[in-house]
Amino acid sequence: MTKFCLTVTCATTRGIVAAIATFLAEHGCNITDSSQFDDTETGQFFMRVSFASEEGADQAALEKDFAKIAEDFAMTFAFHDESVKMKVVIMVSRFGHCLNDLLYRVRIGALPVEIVAVISNHMDYQKVVVNNDIPFHYIRVTKENKPEAEAAIMKVVEDSGAELIVLARYMQILSDQMCKVMSGRIINIHHSFLPSFKGANPYKQAYARGVKLIGATSHYVTADLDEGPIIEQDVVRITHAQSPEDFVSLGRDVESQVLARAIHAHANHRVFLNGNKTVVFQASPGSYSSERMG
Repeated sequence: MTKFCLTVTCATTRGIVAAIATFLAEHGCNITDSSQFDDTETGQFFMRVSFASEEGADQAALEKDFAKIAEDFAMTFAFHDESVKMKVVIMVSRFGHCLNDLLYRVRIGALPVEIVAVISNHMDYQKVVVNNDIPFHYIRVTKENKPEAEAAIMKVVEDSGAELIVLARYMQILSDQMCKVMSGRIINIHHSFLPSFKGANPYKQAYARGVKLIGATSHYVTADLDEGPIIEQDVVRITHAQSPEDFVSLGRDVESQVLARAIHAHANHRVFLNGNKTVVFQASPGSYSSERMG
């Protein structure tokens, strides 16, 4: 049996859930997991349904037959084959903890993605990447060559068929144009608990304010720096006795975990844009299990 998930966004009204459940039952599909959210402030409805096609209905047939229901409710919808891994390009600069964490998670099957390329503006992690049998692209970025560098980045994305760009501590600001072209398809990890301490050196900013918690935020990238819709966040407790360097060390683990959880949610089609916010549904049972232990 092929397993699919269906994602739906539309204006809230009566009968949406009933129409979807009836459609799937009539097409020989068994629902295995379902999440929904009705935003009373915006009037938007969001739903994600996992199901098994028990009588051979394929994705093309489901999409074609569902079109009438989608038209009736003015839905934005998509069917996704859960066995297909999302293609991802990772971008990194000189801090490699998030990159190394993602390489390991992908290697053991803990993330449903295929890393098709790693791009960096430094050579630090070329050997690590190549040893994982992943293409490494060194693209130098300066103030003078930024348009050409971004064109080279986009060529790698397009040639590799990547559906998502992950900024794993990539320390270059992307242009407004690139943010628009890849809207909703670039995920960043910022080393603070946004909206606090935006921009450069957030750990030093946190130290100067004497905070007792530091955190990390994974969000979609927009033209507004560190203002994109938030996907995932977490924190770690610190004390007055710790230095900014301690903050950096403690923050590494939080950054890695938060970024991995955000990618997991996006790759499993659990994240829905809702204005400048997101709706993030809980993971389906079994979706965090690894294919192997090490």
